[in-house]
Amino acid sequence: MQLELASRRDVSENMSQNHLRFMAKTVLVKSNQIEPAYRLLDGILKREKFFSDVKRHERYEKPFLKRSRLSYERCRRIYDSEMQRKIEFVMRKNRPDPFLR
Repeated sequence: MQLELASRRDVSENMSQNHLRFMAKTVLVKSNQIEPAYRLLDGILKREKFFSDVKRHERYEKPFLKRSRLSYERCRRIYDSEMQRKIEFVMRKNRPDPFLR
C-alpha cells in the first residue's frame, strides 16, 4: 500500500497558480487509499506544530506564562542552532587539528 504523490510539475499543470501556495499542505489521494494519505497529512501537521498550537489556544494563556514560554522557545532555538553549528564543524573533513602536539 504505497501512496504515490504526483510531482509538483505535473500537479501545477492541473491546478491554478493560486493553489500552489498551499501545495506543502496538500495531500493527493490515489485510488481511494485514504489511510496513507491521512498518515502523510498527520506527519506534515505534526512537523509544523499545528496540533500543539491548537492545544495551546484551547485555553487562555496568562501573559507571564506566555513570556516564559516564548523565552524558553527562543533559548531552545539558539541552543539548537549553536549545537548544529558545532556538530557541522566537528563533522567537517578538512579542518585544522585542534590538538597540536
